[in-house]
Amino acid sequence: MILSRALAFVLLLLITVGPAPAAEKPLTIDLWPGPAPGESGPGGEERWLDQRPNEKPVKRLTNVTKPSVTVFRPAKEKDTGAAVVIAPGGAYNILAWDLEGEEVATWLNSIGVTGIVLKYRVPRRPDQPKDKPPVGALQDAQRAISLVRSKAAELGIDPRRIGMLGFSAGGHLTAWAATNAGRRTYDPTDDADRVSCRPDFAVLIYPAYLVTKENQISPELKVSAETPRTFLAMTEDDGVRVECTLFYYLALKAAKVPAELHLYPTGGHGYGLRPSDHGVSTWPKRAEEWLRSSGLLERK
Repeated sequence: MILSRALAFVLLLLITVGPAPAAEKPLTIDLWPGPAPGESGPGGEERWLDQRPNEKPVKRLTNVTKPSVTVFRPAKEKDTGAAVVIAPGGAYNILAWDLEGEEVATWLNSIGVTGIVLKYRVPRRPDQPKDKPPVGALQDAQRAISLVRSKAAELGIDPRRIGMLGFSAGGHLTAWAATNAGRRTYDPTDDADRVSCRPDFAVLIYPAYLVTKENQISPELKVSAETPRTFLAMTEDDGVRVECTLFYYLALKAAKVPAELHLYPTGGHGYGLRPSDHGVSTWPKRAEEWLRSSGLLERK
């Protein structure tokens, strides 16, 4: 019998990670105490899109108006105290919820990290400019970092080891949050917003929209010496253009920000952590090594 890649991936996780009866049930927390700032609504109820023919099985969520974070805790005997806010991709139209969210949290739990999946607002609202990334997504990301940090004691995490990891558009959102921590994009709503919204580290996997057509860093990305240490991974045959990671890496280097870049020849786009015959499937191991060498996985 031939197994589908998705089923094979689940079996691989069960074999390598093993059952985790000690892990806590995921906790979902609303991001905002009331309506999200400037929310005008996408014109429909939040919903899951139907699976499209001949495409990899992915749970696609759209019409998000009530942003939240879902917290996946590792087993206590593995817990390092580190945490990562995960931004699924989807071109700022949908969120690839399992491929670039839940499955990533499972991997992070396996290395002792709390995975926090961010449900940010998509798609772009009709009243938002089409030539600029939607600011509502950045507001949600900044709020998520602050909210999680404000609840660090309650969630059992280290407030000085809260990173952010994103894929595709979520990679852009991660870079956006990492380079704009001093520019909060909304008025404070409660005490959580008085806590820093700067991620302590960033992981960008096949990120999109980081550079213009002229290979200039996108204007909303304010790379500086305050940008947190960053890990990047991409393939040369990615349709998004490998220049996104190349020029962003060079900008980090110019600002003297510690950064590590992994380029692979093949693998395309949108693979998440699912295994394949391409070398890019090893990026989670490289990211784990980077986290360890940076001292982010030391139990404290």
